[in-house]
Amino acid sequence: MDYSNIILAIEEGVATITFNRPKSLNALNSALLTELSNALEAIAANENVRILVLTGAGDKAFVAGADISELAGFNTLQAKRFAQIGQAVIDKLQLLSVPVMAAVNGYALGGGSEMALACDFIYASEKASFGLPEITLGLIPGFGGTQRLPRLIGANRAKELIFTGKMISAAQARELGLVNQVFAPQSLMEETMRTARAIAAKGKVALRAAKQAINNGLNADLVTALRIEQDAFAICMASPDAREGTQAFLEKRKPAFKGNLTE
Repeated sequence: MDYSNIILAIEEGVATITFNRPKSLNALNSALLTELSNALEAIAANENVRILVLTGAGDKAFVAGADISELAGFNTLQAKRFAQIGQAVIDKLQLLSVPVMAAVNGYALGGGSEMALACDFIYASEKASFGLPEITLGLIPGFGGTQRLPRLIGANRAKELIFTGKMISAAQARELGLVNQVFAPQSLMEETMRTARAIAAKGKVALRAAKQAINNGLNADLVTALRIEQDAFAICMASPDAREGTQAFLEKRKPAFKGNLTE
């Protein structure tokens, strides 16, 4: 499939989606969201993909938010529909069975922060900035920011950011637990891909089970969550990768995981 607003590349088990509207600071419009949704479906159907990396084109922005030129003309029903579309696409990103990393190379504002929040973890450039500035437009976040940010950094800190609409640096985002690691701009993608390739070398069944156990367990009480882990562990044991991994350990060699969900 051809894309105009994103770039999709797949190499050695690592899929990369680059938001590609640099003249608009990669702002989210309806066309980009549709293309992203289609790309996520293609990745979900591709047995060779073991991890997805998101980043932005250019050196200024990951995603600088929703496209205000489109947003400004919405009535109430159109605004609700736009929020529904954005939430559905970002939900699809979060529910992707493979791990997802965000490589935030610049502004991650509004929908950009909400996109990054749906990833499993975030690496950021020293030049990156995060924020939910919708309040300065007389709005609130509409793509999940009021729900995901409090779950990640706590309600009080999230309220401060959402109520003030202020931007924070990558270093501040790391202190809050929003970002895992911060790198020099020229090193961001190299370090991101280093981690992505290390993850891609693992068995796909185990990666999928680990992600689902963590995400599903967070929404359950501890007793239920531990049962979720038991079931996920048992499913892993039935996979070809588990047999390969345990045999490789006994034979003192590096495992060669197939990365498939079936034999």
